Amino acid sequence: MTTDISLPSDSNPAQAALISQATAVEQARAIAEVQAAVTVAQNRPRNIEAVTIEMQEACGRLALAERAFYSVPNRGNGPSVHLARELASIWGNMDSSVRELRRDDVAGESEMIAFSWDQQRNTRNSRSFIQPHQKSTKTGRKKLTDLGDIYLSNQNTGARALRECIFATLPAWFTEEAQDLCRRTLEHGAGEPLDVRITKMVAAFEKIGVKSDRLESKIGRPQAAWVASDVAQMKIAYTSVTRDGLSADDEFPARRVTASDIAPDQHFDAIEAGDPS
Repeated sequence: MTTDISLPSDSNPAQAALISQATAVEQARAIAEVQAAVTVAQNRPRNIEAVTIEMQEACGRLALAERAFYSVPNRGNGPSVHLARELASIWGNMDSSVRELRRDDVAGESEMIAFSWDQQRNTRNSRSFIQPHQKSTKTGRKKLTDLGDIYLSNQNTGARALRECIFATLPAWFTEEAQDLCRRTLEHGAGEPLDVRITKMVAAFEKIGVKSDRLESKIGRPQAAWVASDVAQMKIAYTSVTRDGLSADDEFPARRVTASDIAPDQHFDAIEAGDPS
């Protein structure tokens, strides 16, 4: 038994021809755009010395250094996509992007691709992946149906893939030096004394509901013993909470009360009341 499949072109040849012409035009435009980008990159090669100086100046600014790293429980820490994009822009003759290739609302997933292309050296790194329309919660995965939530989920995962692509394309010496400079900038701040920076940091965390005792628990030392690197690390955590959507309770869990924290008379009172803990 033979089954005939009817295509749109069978009933409307004019429409099919129009679609084919539009596709051909788009393909030609894309090819011309790629050729032009490569030609411009090769005719105007980057000046490594000038690029290095620009990177050093950018990483010496506190505004970039404070966004240069991320720290997320269960996902690790490291250089952020903000730093990756800035370095790609400084390096020049590069194209990088995240694109949604296909969305399947029935299956609840999107097909995504992230890439980074050095047009001058003609090196390219890409990551393609399937992003489910879900988010992880403490009680398990939750299905996403709101279009805005799906978009944000795709972009968040795409940003991580884009970061990997950019850092894989850029020279290792360039990215390592940038990270070292950003850490140094975070440690030294904008010329303010360390005690002033600590006071400002504690006040900023109090505004988002994180008291100094939780900071001390996170750092592992009392406030009087904090050093510049501690302030730098807490600025990364602050950015993760205020800009990247990380829960403050996940990043700074409340310190558990132990038996040693209870005064002796309170402990004995608890035992007499029938609570031996």
